Amino acid sequence: MPTTAMTPTKQTQDAQVRSSTRRRTPWWGVVALVVGALVFLIPLYLFVSTAFKTNADINSWPLRLIPRSLTLENFVNAWELAPFGQFLINSVVVAVIGMALKVLLAIFTAYAFAYLPFPKKNWLFLFMLGALMVPGHVTLLVNYITVGHLHLVNTYAGLILPGIASAFGTFLLRQYFLSIPAEVLEAAQLDGAGHLRTIGSFIVPMARPAIITVGLIALIDEWNGFVWPLIVTNSVNMRTLPIGLLYLKENDGINDWGALMAGTLFVVLPMAIVLLLAQRYIVAGLAGSAVRR
Repeated sequence: MPTTAMTPTKQTQDAQVRSSTRRRTPWWGVVALVVGALVFLIPLYLFVSTAFKTNADINSWPLRLIPRSLTLENFVNAWELAPFGQFLINSVVVAVIGMALKVLLAIFTAYAFAYLPFPKKNWLFLFMLGALMVPGHVTLLVNYITVGHLHLVNTYAGLILPGIASAFGTFLLRQYFLSIPAEVLEAAQLDGAGHLRTIGSFIVPMARPAIITVGLIALIDEWNGFVWPLIVTNSVNMRTLPIGLLYLKENDGINDWGALMAGTLFVVLPMAIVLLLAQRYIVAGLAGSAVRR
């Protein structure tokens, strides 16, 4: 009887709290949220709709928000004006291999900083964190000189190798590794597992959300790279998709906005789909890394 009598009361109290919370929401807060959403959604809608509009609708005035007809001609024109097939292959190779090497190196480095004793470990970790404050453009000249001496200009290795070290990925994984119970490592040691087996059989499965987060961030970073691929490649066949947009603009000017927006959609859409599908892993990985020891 006491339990039966308390349950409706608790439900009523929760309903009252939710109702009062809704009543306390100011109208200007809702307006601000709507305006903020429109600031992002309107340019996105114009970008996507322009890729499917005919030239007549694109060049019409006043601006036609709803196209009279949809067409795929812009995608065909963009694909013919620039070798987007080769650009796509190059971007996939650079993004996938670069992501894999970044994640692998970050796992081993984070494991060392989290669990292995070695001299000046904390100072080295602080020095590594300092790399997060250094803009990537500072190292462009040094990296190019190094790649040039190694005869890796205009190669996949030259595109990938200078960026495989990820200070952010190492930091994120190290923080997540520290949240793993010490009993797990003790059980691995009692079982006679070495470092590689400990990483592969214990650490990696338990730190999967953080590893996926680092992988996704590395994948997006490699996919969207512009300045370094532009510098280190000197032939059209080695360009990546972001450089392909520049190539499309230079060859067709800015008159064919439909083809330019269609080419941009080639670049944006794959990473947008990946980000939407893996959003929950990113949240779990970042939340699990918020630990101090």
